[in-house]
Amino acid sequence: MLTDFGRYLRKLRIDCGELIRDMAGKLGVTASYLSAVETGKRNIPETWVDEIVASYNLDGAEKGALVKAAVNSARAIKIGLEEVSAERRETAILFAREFRDIDDAAILQIRDLLKKHAEEG
Repeated sequence: MLTDFGRYLRKLRIDCGELIRDMAGKLGVTASYLSAVETGKRNIPETWVDEIVASYNLDGAEKGALVKAAVNSARAIKIGLEEVSAERRETAILFAREFRDIDDAAILQIRDLLKKHAEEG
């Protein structure tokens, strides 16, 4: 089963008349690795969104759709904790540990707070 990211990439390949091996070559990986990313068996490499945007000359709306698909398909998120305060480090670790047990109402409050911060930012 394809992830949102996988569906986006497959459509992009079809629109460009490419095979999976063609896109894999542009990304410097094997076709089987690209397939594993598309199906969610492997994480999406951090550099891929920018590489795909550049390789396929995607415009702003297309890049936005690709980013959204990547976010919706992420299996894991890496947060750099180097050079952050102890309070930020502790908050990130606590959130990661408790994430699955936080009730939906609290998750929505956290999400809305973060969205508001991003908009003001």
